[in-house]
Amino acid sequence: MIRRRSTPWIHKWSRPLIAAIAGCGALTTAYLTIEKLTGSSVACIAKAAGEASSGCNDVLSSPWATVFGQPLALFGFLAYTSMLIFALAPLAVKPDENKDRRKNLENFTWLLLLAGGVAMSVFSGYLMYLLVFQIKAVCPYCIGSAIFSLSLLVLTILGHTWEDLGQIFFTAIVVGMVTLIGALGVYANVNKSIADTGNSAPPVSPKPIGQPKPGVGWQIRTTSGQAEIELARYLTKIGTKEYIAWWCPHCHEQKELFGKEAYSEIKHIDCDPQGTDNPRPDLCQAAGIQGYPTWEINGKLYPNVQPLEKLALISGYKGARNFKNFPDAFNK
Repeated sequence: MIRRRSTPWIHKWSRPLIAAIAGCGALTTAYLTIEKLTGSSVACIAKAAGEASSGCNDVLSSPWATVFGQPLALFGFLAYTSMLIFALAPLAVKPDENKDRRKNLENFTWLLLLAGGVAMSVFSGYLMYLLVFQIKAVCPYCIGSAIFSLSLLVLTILGHTWEDLGQIFFTAIVVGMVTLIGALGVYANVNKSIADTGNSAPPVSPKPIGQPKPGVGWQIRTTSGQAEIELARYLTKIGTKEYIAWWCPHCHEQKELFGKEAYSEIKHIDCDPQGTDNPRPDLCQAAGIQGYPTWEINGKLYPNVQPLEKLALISGYKGARNFKNFPDAFNK
């Protein structure tokens, strides 16, 4: 009597496990996409190194968080959803009804899962490089997504009997190279802007130097690019207000991000009665301002220093976003 060889447990459960991980990734990226599109702050306990701001929000507001004008998390959601579909598709076909069809579908989707796992792992690896060496922030969502991607790849390789191992290496090399070249191409403009200024874009704030001039504050040291000026004019056009206090160092940090020329276009309201530039403490009190700076955009308040990318996003600005002022530049 010939005993039938038992199927390894990893082969039995690989597709459900892949689907479960892809589902978790889809839910996570869907949440990040919604928060990014609405301009809200994500729940995050991690902090940027040496700063009080949330590392997750610093990452989401960085120039690398937007691809082709859309949140990067949206593309992550599409990738995880695709992996979920590839994993479950053959399970929808009953083997006793159409055995050949299911077998063909299984083989085809295994190739798609392999290609997807390789692409997601390579892209996540590049994002981890940016997170550590460029953005310099801690983001549990990003780290979790990288772990999800690598887990999907491992389960795809170990969860299926590959008759031709060369197929795995060939697919990994081709897809990996295409993904890496594509990632470098997508972020070419961002990386060029960083290189031109000689700075990375870590989430640290420019600190004012010396004592503020009474009633005025510190002198703005940065100049503006055309993108900063266009954003400032757009914010004023839609009725945006910035509530400040002349003595507030964080307000000065916000000014430095815009630059001298662009900030002159911003409608700001000084909440200190001793301010010499449009002091209106009554308006600040009526608006319920509790800290500086606070932005009022489309009837909603956004406290704290806001990256220009985030201001562009929450205001609906559709113009150029090649902002020249990165925070680290002001500490040089």
